[in-house]
Amino acid sequence: MSAKTVEKMIEWLEDNIYDNPTLPRMASYVGYSEYYCSAKFHEFTGVTFKEYLAKRKLSNAAESLRSSDQRIIDIALDCGFSSSEAFSRAFGKEYGCSPRVYRDLADE
Repeated sequence: MSAKTVEKMIEWLEDNIYDNPTLPRMASYVGYSEYYCSAKFHEFTGVTFKEYLAKRKLSNAAESLRSSDQRIIDIALDCGFSSSEAFSRAFGKEYGCSPRVYRDLADE
């Protein structure tokens, strides 16, 4: 598998990030087994498929917190989190503060 194929995987993920992308669907899209895609994705990116997806969703959420007045729960749900609590835990782990604090700091 070439780096170009991994780039194709990443493009597919970005295009489908809000459509519940899964490893089986991505593997089918690029025409390789799930195991092989998973291993090569991790080899080329340094993170697993699941980690990459979570980080991208949190990154998109952070952008929404900075650039919109949308309610935090709506951002959480739009980004695929099941609850504001799950979103806040994941966000705090990634960014070191709550979504509310992050938004308030961005407004300063």
